Amino acid sequence: MSSQPRSRPGGRSARVQQSVHQAVRDLETEVGRAALTVPLVAKRAGVTPSTIYRRWGDMQELLSDVAVERLRPETTPADLGDLRADLEAWAVQFLEEMSSTAGRAYIRDALAGDPDGGNAGQCSAYAFEQVEVMLARAGERDEPVPAVDVVIDHVVAPMMYRILFRPGLLDADYVRALVDTALTRLLPRAD
Repeated sequence: MSSQPRSRPGGRSARVQQSVHQAVRDLETEVGRAALTVPLVAKRAGVTPSTIYRRWGDMQELLSDVAVERLRPETTPADLGDLRADLEAWAVQFLEEMSSTAGRAYIRDALAGDPDGGNAGQCSAYAFEQVEVMLARAGERDEPVPAVDVVIDHVVAPMMYRILFRPGLLDADYVRALVDTALTRLLPRAD
């Protein structure tokens, strides 16, 4: 995203962002990604091209911003009553969504238009927040829980690596093994 400061998240700024994002999604469906241009998106969104250039910088940064929004989880992770079940269900769903053709495209877009690393940080924060929810629930049930970073480093990070660089080598059994490692070998030791 552009390194320029963002406007406050409500009011006109929020309406502009919403209409521009919607225009990108609609036009991608109607004319295809290759045909997207700032003037075309601006016309559909009812804003001037300069509004888009000022806020996003260029088309790649706009696509990146739209991708980050699409990668935002829509719900909290399911509560299945047990940390292992929660993590496995969440990780398998994460795998399915992120390894899909659309998911990989969103990840690439989010990172490609990210000169300052803010989008990567936001996507990481999404996963971190989801894992925090599951670990907090498990803690309330008095289950032993690993640190959030253990789950990120040993479940999410290997999945993302394989999603991006080795997509044929990833399945639900692999994900369950990652969860098992995080829950059995990486839990904090009782003193």
